[in-house]
Amino acid sequence: MLYKKGFTELSELLTKKEISSKEIAISFADRIETLDPEINSYITFNRDTLIKSAEESDKRRSSGAELSPFDGIPVAIKDNILTKDVKTTCASKFLENFVPPYSAYTYEKLLSKGILLLGKTNMDEFAMGSSSENSYFGATKNPYDKSRVPGGSSGGSAASVASFMAPASLGSDSGGSIRQPASFCGLTGIKPTYGRVSRFGLAAFASSMDQIGTFGRSVEDAASLLEIISGHDPKDSTSVNREVDFTGKNIRSDIKGMVIGVPDEYLKGVSSEIKTGIKKKLKELENVGARIEPISLKFTDYAVAIFHILASAEASSNLARYDGVKYGYRSENAENLAELYTKSRKEGFGKEVKRRILLGTYTLSSGNYNDYYIKALQGRALVIKDFQNAFSKVDAIISPTTPTSAFKTGEMTNSPIEMYKSDTLTIPANLAGIPALSIPAGLDSQGLPIGLQIMGNHFQEQKILNIALSVEKSCEKISPLI
Repeated sequence: MLYKKGFTELSELLTKKEISSKEIAISFADRIETLDPEINSYITFNRDTLIKSAEESDKRRSSGAELSPFDGIPVAIKDNILTKDVKTTCASKFLENFVPPYSAYTYEKLLSKGILLLGKTNMDEFAMGSSSENSYFGATKNPYDKSRVPGGSSGGSAASVASFMAPASLGSDSGGSIRQPASFCGLTGIKPTYGRVSRFGLAAFASSMDQIGTFGRSVEDAASLLEIISGHDPKDSTSVNREVDFTGKNIRSDIKGMVIGVPDEYLKGVSSEIKTGIKKKLKELENVGARIEPISLKFTDYAVAIFHILASAEASSNLARYDGVKYGYRSENAENLAELYTKSRKEGFGKEVKRRILLGTYTLSSGNYNDYYIKALQGRALVIKDFQNAFSKVDAIISPTTPTSAFKTGEMTNSPIEMYKSDTLTIPANLAGIPALSIPAGLDSQGLPIGLQIMGNHFQEQKILNIALSVEKSCEKISPLI
């Protein structure tokens, strides 16, 4: 069953000529066609195109012209990352039939290594949500329990990898949209430092926080894919011109002498089972030579409010381009230009997107700008200073990824504030622009994954990956029973 193999394992098998890319493609295509009607992790999947691309990869390998060790391996991509000539919908009615004329930098990087597009994955509309229920194409289900959510907004990317419908995938993370689904679906999910990976070709939600990252069933898989998509891109003004100083192969689990901070604020309101699971892992890290230190990140309680004011303001600005004129959905019932704008947006956007546009427009209005937007920026500066102070004393910070394990589908759809609170522990890393990842730390009594979050200082991906590998080695491998 080739679909059970991970990203780096498939690379090794291809290099040894024990399998072909076409065999891999057929294995995953069969798996998707059999299982995805239940899980709904893909919006766009084309079997014929996938197999044709795999055959081209096999030809390159047979002639000794492979583009990289990963040539011929298919990867799933979140549907807000532009893929030239392949639909990119952002899970919205507004872009239901949109085919972009150019590709995202990250997708071009994958193609340059010979990596194949497996399909475009389901998500919360325009990446606004924490459950992958806000999709025009229907909700995605959690492979561990199909009555529960896979997390969001990158729920389709997480569910596809967790259910063996992809060896690895790309997602985006603005406030926890990689780490929270990784936690709920028992995966390693990495949000890199802001600027480490180009945002060119990523449909914008909150531009000062959006970042593309990766999912894998192992630390090495997630790190190897992140290495490929990292690097400077002159088309993105926020892309940092810095060497990619980590690789999937150079991760080491030796963390002796490392100082790990545990913030008291991140343990408040967390379920007892998750708290117990995290404390167990901290003890294991201590046993292999790490020093655990209690720290305080005192502005954590304000992070959710700060994030939703700033992110909604940026969303209001970014989504102004969807007006029914240039591309995307256009209302057929408009009699003048003003009606075209109003009706196209009213009919094309879902409930959560409209809620955030309204909130953002309100906070940016002349009467509220200073009271909300400017104060939120000042609050963000305090969150950043909190982390700077912490990293002057510790090498990394560990916490639970989420306050609870995966919740039931529909459980929070009528309680947006409660839904927003599910990202309480992931949002601060986005406000500060620091790298963070989630890694499985076992299962709770309901058989649902528990996620452990590791945060590092800017561009310290290598350090948090080393800690993650140490956690992975001490943790029994988990996977859904499907």
